[in-house]
Amino acid sequence: MKLITEEISKVEFVVEGKGRAQRMFIEGVFLQGDIKNRNGRMYPMCTLEKEVGRYNESFVSKGRALGELGHPDGPTVNLDRVSHKIVSLTKEGSNFRGKAQILDTPMGKIAKSLIGEGVMLGVSSRGVGSLRTTNEGHKVVGEDFMLATAADIVADPSAPDAFVSGIMEGKEWVWDGGILREQLAERTQKRINTLVDQKVLEEHKLDLFNEFLSNL
Repeated sequence: MKLITEEISKVEFVVEGKGRAQRMFIEGVFLQGDIKNRNGRMYPMCTLEKEVGRYNESFVSKGRALGELGHPDGPTVNLDRVSHKIVSLTKEGSNFRGKAQILDTPMGKIAKSLIGEGVMLGVSSRGVGSLRTTNEGHKVVGEDFMLATAADIVADPSAPDAFVSGIMEGKEWVWDGGILREQLAERTQKRINTLVDQKVLEEHKLDLFNEFLSNL
């Protein structure tokens, strides 16, 4: 299975209550079905309905549907980076509209500060599943799709680095004793992180791409 992420920039940040009872929420479309998205992928509605039903029952209804500030490169939700809790995920036509409360965690406080300063943020779903390519070149998400989170909070979701995102999603994830473990491209991702820190990613994209292909 592959890591699959989808970014949506049109979400609203709303404040409810006053004083100590004041709470901040993210609201908007978190998932879209039966439509080819900008990543060239399509989620059959029956697949999304089934998985959202499981996610609502196992996570949302039990207060366990968490999301992070920023996008990790794997399907695990890291508790030290949790910024919000998804409180609802409901069907609206071929979309699923979500609502998430920003928590008073270190990452949640950062998110609140960014929003308060007028920074434009968006959300990105994260899950794992198989992909098949149609004769028209569309990638259809398989019935084995599983959500890790319906929404991470991300910066500038409308203009991600396609190459880095492709490397992250190019990893294979396998079940090992009930735990999803990374199978491919670990060395490449570590090199990407190093190069980003050194601000020389642009100069090495071709080398990284060739290395990634050699691992497939």
